[in-house]
Amino acid sequence: MNGAYIPTIGLEIHCELKTASKIFCGCPNVFGAPPNTQCCPVCLGFPGTLPVLNRRAVEYTVRMGLAIGAEIPAFSKWDRKNYFYPDLPKAWQTSQYDLPLVKGGRVAFMTPDGEKTVRIERIHLEEDAGKLIHENGFTRVDYNRGGVPLMEIVTLPDLHGAAEAVAFLTELKSIIKYIGVSDVKMQEGSLRCDVNLSLSRPGEPLGTRTETKNLNSFSAAARAIEFEIGRQTEILAGGGSVLQETRRWDDAKGRGYALRSKEDAQDYRYFPEPDLPPVVLDRAEVEAWRRALPVLRYERAGRYTREFGLSGYDAGLLTGDRAVSDLFDGTVALGANPKKTANLIMGDVLRLGREEGGEDVAVGLSPAQLYGLLSLIEGGVIGLAAVQKDVLPRIWNTDIDPETFVKEAGLAQSGDADEIAAAVREIIAQNPRQADDYRAGNEKLLAFFVGRVMKATKGKCNPKTVNEVLTTELKKR
Repeated sequence: MNGAYIPTIGLEIHCELKTASKIFCGCPNVFGAPPNTQCCPVCLGFPGTLPVLNRRAVEYTVRMGLAIGAEIPAFSKWDRKNYFYPDLPKAWQTSQYDLPLVKGGRVAFMTPDGEKTVRIERIHLEEDAGKLIHENGFTRVDYNRGGVPLMEIVTLPDLHGAAEAVAFLTELKSIIKYIGVSDVKMQEGSLRCDVNLSLSRPGEPLGTRTETKNLNSFSAAARAIEFEIGRQTEILAGGGSVLQETRRWDDAKGRGYALRSKEDAQDYRYFPEPDLPPVVLDRAEVEAWRRALPVLRYERAGRYTREFGLSGYDAGLLTGDRAVSDLFDGTVALGANPKKTANLIMGDVLRLGREEGGEDVAVGLSPAQLYGLLSLIEGGVIGLAAVQKDVLPRIWNTDIDPETFVKEAGLAQSGDADEIAAAVREIIAQNPRQADDYRAGNEKLLAFFVGRVMKATKGKCNPKTVNEVLTTELKKR
């Protein structure tokens, strides 16, 4: 909220699908290749070439619709969206207009004020455009991205602030990644969003909206929304009128700029694509795709709090990435304690698996290995510190059995009471003043002695046994 005005926000999310090839040709769909090396006459729009639809792109889009409870029409068609821009060599984009692959749906997510639901208007499939590269006063075009299958998710105007928008985008990204249709790497441009925003007073019709294009991070989207709310508020408070326009966000400068007047559908002169037949879906195949969907983040997080008593924060961390959630589920299914499993995952597994500078987690551990580690800790065979420092990094991205590794590396803790007692007596003898202080009532010094014994034995003693022996020996004079 900002003053007497209520911001109303709708989002258009553009998600590149991770198919092996592009949507209408056989060129590879791989990020990072040298410019203009993944192109052919079809995706470059040469006269006389004909597109052939990539059915996997259709499947992925339908799976997304199924995941959000949308309607999947049996019939959809292709349209030409006409506009002239250097990154679009055909001067039209093959897209979908009035008969998209997916209609409706909704996404539920949590906010500080509780659960919120955003309605989805539609999801359609189209081809991505090329990429403009601005360098040293010149603009070049890389057409590698042109023709990559792009799923566009259009929301209804159900959002009312930057924080809500980010929470929704976070949940949406999770759904996309859980069902495996995109890597959703915003830093590589595979997930981008446009923000449509208007201000109005309570009870009044929605105001004139602006569209801020191609925001490539959640933080940039939040900053762009806050800026646009402030800009429109200032205009309206001064008696002016907001212009319907398309805007660009410069995140480095923290400012938005007008690009052009906002287009409406009629400006694109949509008409049916003559070179592609309609898409007619097989209902049995659609149902097979529905049955293959995984349990999604929101449902998993709810189950973790209900069944395992985990906090909402812990459940959120565990379900942020499907691979992490699968690791937790698999380990608990083997019989591990849910809370102890969660603690080890949230600490060391996330630390080792987090990609530098990214949001994704590469899990290098199987449920059986994690269960083995937890069993070794629970049985007193090895301490948590040794697991963190010596074991987990060594078995990461391998199939090494933790118990075998601990034995061969000589990391198993000693539980021999006589051996531990000898070490304890030596430490007490070396620290007589601290021993007397403990006997005088300073019980906090027990931790001091435990630390000295563990250091002297290089962590090879069971801390529980060390505590028991110390308590007994320190009582002796």
